[in-house]
Amino acid sequence: MSKLKTATGETALERDLAYQAEILQGVSRTFALTIPQLPPPLRDAVGNAYLLCRIADTIEDEAALSAGQKREFSERWVGVVEGGEPAGAFAQDLGALLTRSTTEAERELIDNVGRVMRITDSFSAPQRRAMLRCVRIMTHGMVEFQEGASLEGLNDLQQLDRYCYHVAGVVGEMLTELFCDYSEEIDARREELFALSASYGQGLQMTNILKDIWEDRSRGACWLPRSVFLAAGFDLRSLAPGQADPGFVEGLNRLIAIAGQHLSNALRYILLIPAHETGIRRFCLWALGMAVLTLRRTYTTPAFGSGQEVKISRRAVKAVVVTTSALARSDAALKLLFTGLGRGLPRVREAGGLAA
Repeated sequence: MSKLKTATGETALERDLAYQAEILQGVSRTFALTIPQLPPPLRDAVGNAYLLCRIADTIEDEAALSAGQKREFSERWVGVVEGGEPAGAFAQDLGALLTRSTTEAERELIDNVGRVMRITDSFSAPQRRAMLRCVRIMTHGMVEFQEGASLEGLNDLQQLDRYCYHVAGVVGEMLTELFCDYSEEIDARREELFALSASYGQGLQMTNILKDIWEDRSRGACWLPRSVFLAAGFDLRSLAPGQADPGFVEGLNRLIAIAGQHLSNALRYILLIPAHETGIRRFCLWALGMAVLTLRRTYTTPAFGSGQEVKISRRAVKAVVVTTSALARSDAALKLLFTGLGRGLPRVREAGGLAA
């Protein structure tokens, strides 16, 4: 990376990092809110890691690409992150095929893959290894599941677990690697953190899957496990917006209970982060708080017909930010807060049913 300064005194890396902060605002309002809470050495790495994952998502979400093209570009993207594929050629070839189904900010991100990769190349070897592992696993899983996507849903809970791991659990593992690389104190708790990291990611992903049922169906995909609904007497092929079939509600509530259990593990994960690392705790707590409130809205509105109907308000987001930030150093207060937020949600029994 060139260290030459411009007339304004900025280095090339500083300009690229400024671009990274700007494009984050366009591709993810949530992460644009949470990532700046991290301490500076982590802020740049996590922001860059998110963009690497966002590029993989952009390939999978582009409606005009065939399954074969998605596989090809996903493999080429891994090659770019590995360092063997030229970033410019990848960006040019993919950018030429993107349509309006890809947002303007995402198209801009693809145009600037070279800048993103220059930032990636500035990180330490352990940081780059963590990012590359995440991109490899994520892209492999995305290709596998997108090629088999249908409105019939996934087979069962085990397949849902695999899907969530590939698109979110592995992100939890990558973040844990980055946190451990940043702090020896956190690294001392590596084993405990890793035991919970994939579950944390799965809780957030399951919440999004439940919220985005109808948006996913409009793209020809359903990530709900059909075995759960068949056991309740409901066939996902008959799913229609605005309905509250008792069998569908029963299946939905079971998934809400499982997601809630994963989010409980997320709180345990956060409490393993030293209390004085308030920036890392805020980064994790804000996402967790928003997920719990979204899960509550999904539970109380089972006949919702779009994600907008269960999306939490800006006022609720602000309340999460203010409250969790104020309590970030207190394990006891955080436990009480999230116990209250989760009160009334269905819970998983030992035998696999729902608690009353």
